[in-house]
Amino acid sequence: MTRASNSLTANLVSKIKFILLSAIAALSLAAVPGISAADTVANSVIGARGYDLTTFFTSEKPAHGTGHHVATIDGVDYLFTSEENKKTFLANPEKYLPAFGGYCAYGASIGKKFVADPDVYDIIDNKLYFNLDTKIRAIWAKDIPGNIDLAKTNWKKIASKKPSEL
Repeated sequence: MTRASNSLTANLVSKIKFILLSAIAALSLAAVPGISAADTVANSVIGARGYDLTTFFTSEKPAHGTGHHVATIDGVDYLFTSEENKKTFLANPEKYLPAFGGYCAYGASIGKKFVADPDVYDIIDNKLYFNLDTKIRAIWAKDIPGNIDLAKTNWKKIASKKPSEL
């Protein structure tokens, strides 16, 4: 055998081992009581990039939460800086949840779902809006009421779609 074929064979064996170990791991997870597909890393969703949503409304600068204070809404985990903030959020989640599922407000106004940057935000009429970046926010800010109306109309059509489908 040549060096190239030895390398190719070793690579193939390595891939087969990986596939077999992955299959065994998947079957093992399925066999363990109390563990479901929803408990896997692929389904771990942290909302607002870990920011404590209440701090957008109560602090000069929003703060990141910690894993010590977590609330789950519709399969999304939200982190808080304190148990008090978590309780405040849970008492009225709609007050603190960002508009349009936390996607870019301008994106929603044009029928798209852009991943937003929580550092680029506005609070309009006590509602939190994120945007993609400062350039997009500047476009959005030229007609905030009009863009909010467009986004609300479009959101009805795109809310259940994946960003890649738009």
